[in-house]
Amino acid sequence: MSDAKADEIKSRPVFWKAYSFGLVTGAFFLLSWIAQFVFQAIQFGNEASDLGKSFSWIEYWPDFLASTFENWQSEFLQLVWQAVGLGMFYFWGSSQSREGDQRLEAKVDALLRERGLDPVDIDRQSREIAENE
Repeated sequence: MSDAKADEIKSRPVFWKAYSFGLVTGAFFLLSWIAQFVFQAIQFGNEASDLGKSFSWIEYWPDFLASTFENWQSEFLQLVWQAVGLGMFYFWGSSQSREGDQRLEAKVDALLRERGLDPVDIDRQSREIAENE
């Protein structure tokens, strides 16, 4: 393994720190889903007893799953699409993310020319340095 690769691995944060936002979000999701399960079961049991029936898991599961999917369709999936979908498009290099990179490169090239440096020479030198590492 090259020194650059070893340095890259050492510079990575530990799993818990790197993914802490996702882990906390996942924990909130699981806790809220468990709370929905418990409180909906209590409500379902109360309604059954009001009607003189006993609580039945076979009747409860379809009700719970239906309300879960309703919540996911109306809230969770929209949020996931907005956050994760936009993040994936940015990562994959959609036209919007490329536009930002192109603007940044144009600004850097203008600053280099302003200081009397040729951006093409700088690119060539950067490639040579990267190839030698």
